[in-house]
Amino acid sequence: MINKTIATFFYTGYFPLAPGTFSSLVGLILWYLIPSLLTKLLIFPLIIISGFYTSNKYAQIVQKKDPSQVVIDEITGLWITLILVELFTTPSLKLLLSGFILFRALDIIKPYPISKLETFKGSSGIMLDDIGAGLIAGAILIIIQSI
Repeated sequence: MINKTIATFFYTGYFPLAPGTFSSLVGLILWYLIPSLLTKLLIFPLIIISGFYTSNKYAQIVQKKDPSQVVIDEITGLWITLILVELFTTPSLKLLLSGFILFRALDIIKPYPISKLETFKGSSGIMLDDIGAGLIAGAILIIIQSI
């Protein structure tokens, strides 16, 4: 039960339209409501570790390689983008929204090397493509902000 709750990010993965985007939006709102970067940095390892563990457990239960209900990977990837933005720029609501949009675009389109990361088995295949999308989205925003 707890694996399902975490893997689906408190059941937001069951949203009927675009569950990954909806859950990412919930993750963005949660990020925005937590005022301290230190608090976010302390929460993040729990998200990523539980994501690797629960995504695999849930995928095994439903017998799918990457079930659409599993959205903890989207939360992980988005938070990587937002951590990079907050660490290396002066974040604004506009920049955070840009991070959300860029992350979702990269996660949906999956250009190389992101597409290669989802070919791994188990939770690695579920989580790594979103981590890659998060890293690339964050790097792009940092570069744009520095120009």
